[in-house]
Amino acid sequence: MSAMTDLEREAFFRDVDEASQKAIWCAVATVANGEPRVRMVHPTWEGDILWFATGANSAKVRQMRANPIVDIQYQVGPPTFTHIMVRGPVEIIEDPAEKKRVWDVLDYDLSQFWPGGPEDPEYAPIKIAPSRVELSGMFGSTDKRVYRAG
Repeated sequence: MSAMTDLEREAFFRDVDEASQKAIWCAVATVANGEPRVRMVHPTWEGDILWFATGANSAKVRQMRANPIVDIQYQVGPPTFTHIMVRGPVEIIEDPAEKKRVWDVLDYDLSQFWPGGPEDPEYAPIKIAPSRVELSGMFGSTDKRVYRAG
C-alpha cells in the first residue's frame, strides 16, 4: 500500500481494531537466546498503538529488553479467516501516570493478574508503535492491505 493519508490510516486502524476484537487472543513472538519464543497475549488497540500487559519480571520483558522488536499474529476463524500481522518496537512503560492511564485502555479486568492495581510493581504495560501491520482475509491470500510506518 502506498503512503496513506491521515484519514486512510485512521480508517485502516479502525478496520484492524474491529477485526482484532473478533480474535480475543493472539500470539506474540519475542527472541530468547537467538530463538523465537511465542506466547499468547490479549492486546488492545488505541488508534494506531497496540497495548498489552505482562509481568514486570517475566521472561517476555527480559526478552523485549534484549531485543525490542516483536511480531504479533491474530487469527480470526470462519467465515473470513481474517489475518492480522503486526511488527514493531516495544516500549515497556514505567511512568506511573502512563501505567494508570493504560490500565483503563486495556479492555479486560487487569486486577485478576495485578490485584494491586496500576501501582502493582509487577504490572508492566507494553506499547507497540507498529512499523508494519498487515490485514487480510483467508490466511493472507485475499484483500491484503499493509500499513508501513514512515
